[in-house]
Amino acid sequence: MSVDTRILFTDLDGTLLNDNKEVTPGNQAAIDEALARGHKIVVCTGRPLASARVCAAKAGLDKEGCYVICFNGGQIYDPYNEKNVYGKTFPKETAVKIIREALKRHLHIQSYSDTEILAVRDTEELHKYADTNRLPYKLVETAEEVVPEDPYKLIAITTAEDREKNDRFQREVISQYAGEVHSFFSNDRYQEIVPEGISKGFAVRWFCDYMGIPIENSVAAGDAQNDVEMLKAAHVGAVMCNAFPGIAEYGNYVTEHDNNHDGVAEIIHKFILKDA
Repeated sequence: MSVDTRILFTDLDGTLLNDNKEVTPGNQAAIDEALARGHKIVVCTGRPLASARVCAAKAGLDKEGCYVICFNGGQIYDPYNEKNVYGKTFPKETAVKIIREALKRHLHIQSYSDTEILAVRDTEELHKYADTNRLPYKLVETAEEVVPEDPYKLIAITTAEDREKNDRFQREVISQYAGEVHSFFSNDRYQEIVPEGISKGFAVRWFCDYMGIPIENSVAAGDAQNDVEMLKAAHVGAVMCNAFPGIAEYGNYVTEHDNNHDGVAEIIHKFILKDA
């Protein structure tokens, strides 16, 4: 690996993707130029692999030099060689207990197979999530069937107006499993429940070491709470100007352009192609 190789870790929603869930032409051109010059582009998302792979492919990020970090750092995938590079799950037994408690509280909770969302109840939250992520879903009968294997992630979802219900679930239930799992909110509605120690920041550090790229050559781009550890871990933490309130304090650069107007291209030209 060249000492000049740089690496961009980019979030999808609100960052690389515009509000229509598309990559803008300006972002696409900057990505293509960075890859052509031998730099690395890593999609870093809370989405499951099935959804992240589709988004990455649409952005041309399934070429050599491209990688996908999904489940908020729980899985790292090489789409060019179609292989897992890293993965960490938590015990199915713990997941089943968490799911049962969520169902008692009438809180939507789901997990994933390799191809679809798995949930017990047919809810508005499920339909919105499936539509946003362009993923099929399957309704199952029991908590055990939601997690046929040790999961990378569970996600508990409410409406933005009902956030307190999810906050209580975090305080009263998830806290009981400290040491096995931890959780955080990726937006007002999504509580992400992942293995202890897993975050996008962990993935940034692990992957730079794996690739032999100095952390000083890393740039992260994000806009939400689940991007905070990634923004702190990378040498340059570039925060989108459309980021959620309070996120900018965790980065060291704020874009002039938002996710609808080539904000990631701005980051690539300023920090990845800066000596080109």
